[in-house]
Amino acid sequence: MKRFVVDTNVPIVANGRRDPSRGTRDPSLPCRLAAIDFLIAVLESGRIVLDVGGDIQAEYRRHLEPRGQPGVGDRFYLEVLNSAPRRIERVDLPKRPDGTYADFPSDPALDRFDRADRKFAALARRERIPVSSATDSDWHDFHVPLKANGVDVNFVCGTSTKEWFAK
Repeated sequence: MKRFVVDTNVPIVANGRRDPSRGTRDPSLPCRLAAIDFLIAVLESGRIVLDVGGDIQAEYRRHLEPRGQPGVGDRFYLEVLNSAPRRIERVDLPKRPDGTYADFPSDPALDRFDRADRKFAALARRERIPVSSATDSDWHDFHVPLKANGVDVNFVCGTSTKEWFAK
């Protein structure tokens, strides 16, 4: 079963809402449909990887509806909450004494990478699986140094940022 690290922006976009980190623009319809298709595929045949400490789940809680409605992104979150053993895998994501993630690369080229996304990058690097993102430009802007440090990115909406948002 394929394993996935899913940035919160993917279920947010699947719900048709603006990514709060890029809050002024609505996702394009093709991007939203790509996020929906991706999450459906993950829920049907994949395994969602989360940190044991609950940092990723806490971020999901801030942006998604635990009743599983009205959007596909909310349904994704409901599955996370149900912790279906065949769909959810929780792994240790150690932190340094200062609270930063031990598996996040200490590369100066990543100093400006969004602190809120570092948990996803650290988990992806630790587990050697890509992190999936829809409309967060930090993943796009930093994909070269991320890749150089063992973090691959799956761009659910493609790599052309012009296609991510409604005109």
